[in-house]
Amino acid sequence: MTTNIYTIGHSTHSMERLTELLQQNAVTAVADVRSTPFSRQCPQFNKDTLAAALANAGIEYSFLGRELGARPHDRSCYVAGRVQYDALASTSLFQAGLRRIVDGSRRYQIALLCAERDPLACHRAILVSRHLAGLGIGSDHILPDGQIEKHEAALERLLSELGMQDELFRGRETLIEEAYRRRALQIAYVDASLSASAVEILHP
Repeated sequence: MTTNIYTIGHSTHSMERLTELLQQNAVTAVADVRSTPFSRQCPQFNKDTLAAALANAGIEYSFLGRELGARPHDRSCYVAGRVQYDALASTSLFQAGLRRIVDGSRRYQIALLCAERDPLACHRAILVSRHLAGLGIGSDHILPDGQIEKHEAALERLLSELGMQDELFRGRETLIEEAYRRRALQIAYVDASLSASAVEILHP
């Protein structure tokens, strides 16, 4: 890896705590990868409010939810209403979002921001960090307690959670690919209206 970025979930932090975590790690720019940059539970993280607070802390803000969000408008990314991460990652829009991160990382210390506290429960790690790695960009995940979990360590934790760490007859890369696939099935967004449409087509 030639460059590292951070990822963080705003969870139920206060704005002060989020800013503190970012500043502790010298983050100078936040890339918001939420498809919908609003939170009813935590309105302090609504897009405009967040951008203003980060600006006051000297941190740039960019919304990349259109490019790197987990709820695409492109219907070709859905099967039976569920987002398919591999299909999403192959879209030109997603690839453009990755290029923006790569370009931005040359000037800023970037943190990808989403909502979930655990990176393994979020597409920022299972989708975005995975494909940034292929472009030479490593990820360090800022956890709620301030500890840093390297993406490689997060993958080991994922293998453990899925009970895959002791498999003897498959190589590590194969195991990781399968772990990504399984976790994507667990966390990928499901559009109920598209799911219902699929049922109607199969059973008119």
